[in-house]
Amino acid sequence: MEGLLNRIIIRADVMAGKPVIRNTRITVDLVLELLGRGMKPEDIARDYDIEVEDVYAALLYAAKIISREEIVIAET
Repeated sequence: MEGLLNRIIIRADVMAGKPVIRNTRITVDLVLELLGRGMKPEDIARDYDIEVEDVYAALLYAAKIISREEIVIAET
């Protein structure tokens, strides 16, 4: 599964440094939003001319980023 992360790149000169699917201008956040709206990975891949594995790579990338977040609970 970790090999999927090679499908995600971050370059300052592509989409202002947002993480994108390699060799495209399709951002990870777009893929996540489409999934959140109920699109199937196969439909996203077809509509945006990427591979289904690219959709899974976006999910894995997001999971890795979220797992590093620190949650701070404010006392009330």
